[in-house]
Amino acid sequence: MTFSGPPPPAPLPSVSHPQDRVARKREQLERLRESQQAKVNPAKPQTALQKRFWRNVSVKDTNEGLQVLLDSRPVRTASRQILLLPHGKRALAACIALEWDALVSAQQALKHHYIPLTSLTSRAVDIEVADRDGDSSVREAIVMTLMRYLGTDTLLCWAPERSIHEPENTGKKPLRHRQREVAEPIIAYLTAHILPGVDIRPILDEQSIMPTPQPEMTRQIIRGWVSGLPAYELAALERGVLATKSLLIAARLLVEWSQEFAHLRRRGPETDGFGIDEAAEAATLEVMHQTEQWGEVEDTHDVEREDLRRQLGSVVLLVS
Repeated sequence: MTFSGPPPPAPLPSVSHPQDRVARKREQLERLRESQQAKVNPAKPQTALQKRFWRNVSVKDTNEGLQVLLDSRPVRTASRQILLLPHGKRALAACIALEWDALVSAQQALKHHYIPLTSLTSRAVDIEVADRDGDSSVREAIVMTLMRYLGTDTLLCWAPERSIHEPENTGKKPLRHRQREVAEPIIAYLTAHILPGVDIRPILDEQSIMPTPQPEMTRQIIRGWVSGLPAYELAALERGVLATKSLLIAARLLVEWSQEFAHLRRRGPETDGFGIDEAAEAATLEVMHQTEQWGEVEDTHDVEREDLRRQLGSVVLLVS
């Protein structure tokens, strides 16, 4: 179908203020809550899963570790193992208890986005149980998946020196310069403290779109380090890699917050200061660069940004 006449004018972004966006999101949240309450009525559940079968959620300190109890029933993993946390992870246990206390039905417990900390901790417990039983398949599958991300690591995929798609004379640093400024300190820290002597190279040359693989020795050393991580650290690294699409960013965040690497944080003030914001910036620098020039898509970029921070926060909470 065709039409005669001049084309319509280009769309213009509407002027919006932060308070207007907050008010609109609160209205959407209220509508969502109303729809959930209409679907799940605790007084008249349509199925057994739509009923919350527990009244109180608590954390119990046992000789083996910390348990999260639904009344008197312990929370279990997907493999039916009791979710047993080390005694030193009381903050994690309290947050898991808050997740379950916020649920209104047993059906919500079947969806991971309602209980993200529970699902992440369950992953760590299952790895721990598999290691204790001598089953190496779980750990090997995780290591194989994480090593695939090294070939396209977000931290190492630098943009060309000049791009025909970027505006000229913006007065800002080129994207490649910003990526190097963020990536080089992370790489320097990793190669100085946990991967000594490893040669980590950028994946993309200035004028190339074909990735360059890391040296085989580099891959073997990184694989050995990942394979030797304890269960909780390995589960946290997996969540961090899947969130940031970067093995190196996730490893830097893990080393900064895990108690297994606490001795590295006593070397001096230069080892401090890498947290959720720094990891999120390193993982989304290209997106930030583009939105600074062309604007942000509401309900897309902002939602993804907050979801990334939520996932990185779960990594920190699991290992700290």
